[in-house]
Amino acid sequence: MKAYINKIIPLSTVDGKGLRTAVFFQKCNIRCLYCHNPETWNLCISCKKCVLQCPVNALTVVDDKVIWNEKKCILCDNCIKICPNHSSPRVKYMDSDEVFNIIKNNVPFIRGVTFSGGECSLNEDFIIDISKKLHSIGLDVYLDSNGIIPFEKHLKLTDSIDKVMLDVKAWDNEKHIKLTSFSNENVKRNLKYLYDLNKLEEIRIVNVPGYVDVKEAIKGIKDTLNFNNLKDVKLKLITFRQNGVRGVLENLPSPSIEVMNEYKEYASSLGFKDILVV
Repeated sequence: MKAYINKIIPLSTVDGKGLRTAVFFQKCNIRCLYCHNPETWNLCISCKKCVLQCPVNALTVVDDKVIWNEKKCILCDNCIKICPNHSSPRVKYMDSDEVFNIIKNNVPFIRGVTFSGGECSLNEDFIIDISKKLHSIGLDVYLDSNGIIPFEKHLKLTDSIDKVMLDVKAWDNEKHIKLTSFSNENVKRNLKYLYDLNKLEEIRIVNVPGYVDVKEAIKGIKDTLNFNNLKDVKLKLITFRQNGVRGVLENLPSPSIEVMNEYKEYASSLGFKDILVV
């Protein structure tokens, strides 16, 4: 199995429980206005606009394709900042054994692996294949997903992984479409489905002022899961930041910590116990 890999972070403390390796796939199935890594949306089409902008000549053209020299690269990000296609010339087409061998080097230090993106669920066969190998060496497998695919119709994928960290972009469907260009019908179904399977590790809401009604989302999550004891549901309230954002929201101010804490108090009043504001 092969997949397009944007990057691999060997040691991460923000991508699930414990210290983990985070693998970011290329390509996404939605278009969030506030996306902080829009260079993961599409595959490189070798338009070549990045080549002359590289300050260390790490990009060249061979057979009409842009080639990245990893040894020369200084990770200045010029190439992804100017890319008109929301892509990156630094993406690698890797098979599951290659990725597994990289992860295996981190085994003394990590408890698991988190697949992110882009959107990780678009690489179903790859994840199913590599999950078997990761489980064989004692690592658990998480997905950081936008929830657009219906997990109940992708049973092999769902069975192959341990937990899902699910994004709830907005609760109202029209707001979700305005923010992402897609409906949130499957997100809501996945919320209940994954919780009932005990595979819902974390629910994430990004507070984008003027676009996301955070209280509405928190209340909608509570009502959908319909339970009285929320201690085993992690709720992460994420502060919108401009880092990496392009387009209409690139100059939108971040909400204050006071506002974020108000939402935390509201979630607590509804019974959520494990709430993190970042």
